[in-house]
Amino acid sequence: MHLQFLDLDGSLDTQQFTLRTVALWESVSAVDLRDLGPRLRLWSRDRTIRLARERIAAQAPDGPTLHLIGSGDFHHLAAVLMEKAREPVTVIHIDNHPDWVRLAPRWHCGSWVNRALRLPNVQRVITLGVCSDDLVRPDLKGGNLPALASGRLLLFPWEHAPSRVWRRIPDGPGRHWENGHIHWQNFSETGVENTLDAIISLISTNAVWISIDKDVLDEREALTNWDQGRMPLSALLQILRAVGAQKRIAGADICGEFSPIAHTNWFKRWESRSDQPQRSADTAMLARNEATNRLLLVAIEKAAR
Repeated sequence: MHLQFLDLDGSLDTQQFTLRTVALWESVSAVDLRDLGPRLRLWSRDRTIRLARERIAAQAPDGPTLHLIGSGDFHHLAAVLMEKAREPVTVIHIDNHPDWVRLAPRWHCGSWVNRALRLPNVQRVITLGVCSDDLVRPDLKGGNLPALASGRLLLFPWEHAPSRVWRRIPDGPGRHWENGHIHWQNFSETGVENTLDAIISLISTNAVWISIDKDVLDEREALTNWDQGRMPLSALLQILRAVGAQKRIAGADICGEFSPIAHTNWFKRWESRSDQPQRSADTAMLARNEATNRLLLVAIEKAAR
């Protein structure tokens, strides 16, 4: 497997040496996107996405690649990376947020799953680990419930109360409808191993694309720019091992680094202050992110062999 850094916000600068040497990569490369970072952060116009796509394509390794993206504010670049999938894939999306909002701008870190679902080689997206309030009245927040109802999108939270919805959603894998609520199959209730068996049986493709936002983890194991979930790192590693043992990894991306936010666009500044916790990080917190990245990279590289 190849390793590629997308340098968008400087959050991976101090980690590069360690992560380059943590596994036997076929190649290691970095794409300089720092000048586009402010325009790409949180959401982006089509023109900026085109510029980023061209630079990434110019340095695309030939073969399965693990891409490190930086802050979760750039998660929508995962949909750009998935465009290079050369065969049908199932996207395993591990995140504290479903990233399925249909009301957001077309290239937005909270809506990229909808773009992924439109790619010709993406057969299904399976989202794992959500704990966030995005599942509180998801119909009123623009959640893509039609994709959930059709089965193109499946969702297995780590832990979440039933979600009240205005209209009935058909029962399906990971959920059932009762008395105006979607009742979820939570990892924390059914156990990781039992839930994983069910999930892997739902992957119809030979290959998978793994997309991880570290905000799925508790703050003791990673510090990000977003509100964070409760999935233990041990469970995330177990998921990677189980999927890799039965499916071929066609590509992967990881985001969820911490980097200071300094928007010049007034609307982005307002959105960030409304949606994101205002945090700062010290050396110990950033070291925690690097330690978690080391474990994730080793697990993915080993699973991809």
